[in-house]
Formats: sequence, structure tokens, C-alpha cells
Amino acid sequence: MADPASERAFLSTRPIPARERLIVALDVPEVDEALALVDRLGDAVWFYKLGLELSMTGRYFDLLETLRKRGKRVFVDLKFFDIPATVAAAVRRLARRGADFATIHGNEAMVEAACREKGALKLLAVTALTSLDEDDFRDLGVEVSIEKLVLSRARRIVQLGCDGVISSGVEARALRQALGSAFLIVSPGIRPLERADDQKRVVTPREAFLAGADYIVVGRPIRAAADPRAAALAIQHSIGALFDAD
Repeated sequence: MADPASERAFLSTRPIPARERLIVALDVPEVDEALALVDRLGDAVWFYKLGLELSMTGRYFDLLETLRKRGKRVFVDLKFFDIPATVAAAVRRLARRGADFATIHGNEAMVEAACREKGALKLLAVTALTSLDEDDFRDLGVEVSIEKLVLSRARRIVQLGCDGVISSGVEARALRQALGSAFLIVSPGIRPLERADDQKRVVTPREAFLAGADYIVVGRPIRAAADPRAAALAIQHSIGALFDAD
């Protein structure tokens, strides 16, 4: 049996309310559908991710404002990637909208430009998409392991001023061991149970947090559940058992 102290060695000590460590992905096609899910989840969820699909509706920022008025936190996941000046301008505008987190998926020049404009917005760099595995990287001509790539990218972007990284819980422990605790780790690809879908590098909520994640992002296991609120509350209970324990 694992020693409890060693098992929890990488557990985040940041002063984050336990209920806000779960971020639910509103990856649905329409704003009304997103709001219906938010209504259904109620006080079971306090942090939401708004992705690319919703940005095509024309009501993306109306939804962001509505969530903020309801006291929710908002993660804008648009993975900015363009020339540095354009990325910087987009981040500057977004920082005025009241979002808490935003993602960037670019090189060092893009990251550096964005960090100069982020203000209070927490900027998170994508390391490697959780829908990719080692075979996918080899197909792309990348010969290094995913873990080495994630570590190398994380080290550079944190030095440039990013607040943290988007990284699978599979690599979270290696990130914490190599780089310490001076940055955020937000882990997508979370599956409370084994599921067959397009995510490949997946872990459970407990595994992600014990590996060093500060937040987890959960989408389909909650959205597709027979009772989404019950599914969210079950995850919140597991988070509370880790972070609210004496």
C-alpha cells in the first residue's frame, strides 16, 4: 500500500477553493444548449471552459458575460495562434472581457507578445493535445517523446511569463518534478471511468491531482451522463476528499 504522504507529495497547495478545481467544458454547438447545461448543473460547478465551437455562434461573449454575472469563472479556450502582433492584440481585448484563463498554442515570440498584454488574465500554453499519442507524433515527424516535448515547451513558456500550461495528467508529475510549483497545470483528458472516445492520454480526476494538476477539465463524462449534475457532484466529492481533508 502506498504511503499517504508520498502519494500526496505533488498535490497542489495553491489556495484554490476545491469546488473551483473542476472546470466543465461547454463543448456544445449552441449558446442556449450551454446555458441549459449550466442551469442543470447549478451550484455543482463554478468554472466553465468555452471552446472553439461556441465561438462560431456569434454569442460567445454574451455567454461569457452571462456566466460572469452568475458568479462563475470562465476559461476561454481558443488556442491563439497567429503572428505575435495579432496574438497580442487579441489577448489585450480578451483581458478586458473578464475571463479568468485563456490558451495560447504558439511559439516563443507569440507567447512573449501575449504575456505583455495579459494583465490579470491567466495565460496558459498548450503543450501537447491530449487527443495525440506517441504514434501521432511520429506521423508528424516528431522524434522525441511526448514527455520530453512537454517538459521542453513548459520550461520555455514559463520563463517567458505564461502563468501555466495545459497538460495531460500523464505528464503532470514529470512537470512538477522538473519545474517545481511556480506555475499552473490545467489537465484535460479526464475520464472518471474508462471510456472509448478520441482522447488518448487520459487519467482519472484523482490521478491528475495526485500528479500535480491544479485544475482538471471534464467534458463528455459530465455532459453525456444520464444525470450531469450527479456526475459533476461525484467528481466534486472526490476533489473535496483530496483537498478538504485535514
